[in-house]
Amino acid sequence: MSMRIRVKAGAALAIFTVGAMLAGPVAAQSAAGAANYPNKPIKLIAPFAAGGVADVMARLVGDKLSKSMGTPVIVENRPGAGGNIGADVVAKAEPDGYTLLMASAGIVSINGSLYPKLSFDPVNGFAPVSLVADMPMVVVVSSSVRAKTLSEFIQYAKENEDKVFFSSPGNGTTGHLGMELFQRAANIKITHVPYKSGAESVGAVVSGTLAGSVDNPPSVIPQMKSGKVQILAVAAKQRLPQLPDVPTASEAGLPGFEVSSWFGIVAPAKTPQAIIDRLSAETAKALNEPDVVQRLAALGVRGVGNQPAEFDTFIKSERVKWDGLVKRANIRLE
Repeated sequence: MSMRIRVKAGAALAIFTVGAMLAGPVAAQSAAGAANYPNKPIKLIAPFAAGGVADVMARLVGDKLSKSMGTPVIVENRPGAGGNIGADVVAKAEPDGYTLLMASAGIVSINGSLYPKLSFDPVNGFAPVSLVADMPMVVVVSSSVRAKTLSEFIQYAKENEDKVFFSSPGNGTTGHLGMELFQRAANIKITHVPYKSGAESVGAVVSGTLAGSVDNPPSVIPQMKSGKVQILAVAAKQRLPQLPDVPTASEAGLPGFEVSSWFGIVAPAKTPQAIIDRLSAETAKALNEPDVVQRLAALGVRGVGNQPAEFDTFIKSERVKWDGLVKRANIRLE
């Protein structure tokens, strides 16, 4: 071996040795942090305003996690930009398990296709923890609209072209995308009106300010029971047990219109796996508690609670599905 080679080999060994020495304390610190987790309050970001489904899910699960993990789980609403503002906060937070996101399908599986530029990476910026709940969406209209069935509403929309307005919790949300798919499936023209929250979106339909929306069952079932809105169809293969008299879109004359929404907890990328696993287990336990199961069932929601790897696989499959739908519908947001 020449002197030059010996010097290079020695330098490489020195670099490796220093790297190993530095990695040791970092790994030990990470392990220690995971072992002591949690030792301070956890912040759970709901990226939509209070009253929406993300907020309801965050508070329901957060309350259970507070009790089971022995530390406060504080729900903080950071609405705006289709959930992107709250998501950005979490993506850029310390990966220590103390800042989490109640992510929507839009944030981690749709917005990357909708927005040409995002301030965070929806693909690599998060570590999946657990899928919390999923639900088929429903077509809902104000009680002031003279249509009692989906077919009647489609005919109404065709007769009132450019005069039918649907709300959503914001640009890029599943409510927005669901509306876009609905109008294309029904061959009608609907004008989208984005609001800042799910509560405001539903309020616009309840008041009759707008004709309707494609929304999540928890947002509209209470309003339907009070007679303020009409749910015309469920965008799924099967009827909802909570809405036995509401037909599927296919049964109502619109085959193939199926769209669902879901919410799950994610942490910043590079959060220690031991912390991710602990949060996943605690979330699954919370979702299996009888009072939570009962509450979700009443809202038309299926509680899930799965392993991080399962949730990761699900997100990736959803990303492929939604990307195809966004391209076919030619939807692009700035």
